[in-house]
Amino acid sequence: MEGVFEALASLPRRQMLSFLAQTALSTAELAQRFGMSAPAVSRHLAVLARAGLVSSERQGQRVLYRLNRDVLLGALAHLASEVDGPLRRAPPREAI
Repeated sequence: MEGVFEALASLPRRQMLSFLAQTALSTAELAQRFGMSAPAVSRHLAVLARAGLVSSERQGQRVLYRLNRDVLLGALAHLASEVDGPLRRAPPREAI
């Protein structure tokens, strides 16, 4: 889970995930949309892939990337349970 949140710490990576949530895109297509070089996009995609947030599929000479929704939603649910758990266990505060 740590890797997921480290990957999400970058605004460009979060924006890429937003695009990849809609459709599968290649490195070149993402580079064009972000005004970045293909190597820069590849580095971002590598971080997202290591975190399990994107998967890739080769189609001919192109590699298409997609969001792994289950990984993202699982990490967010885990975070929510970590935050909510201690709050539920805390004794109620007295009214002022």
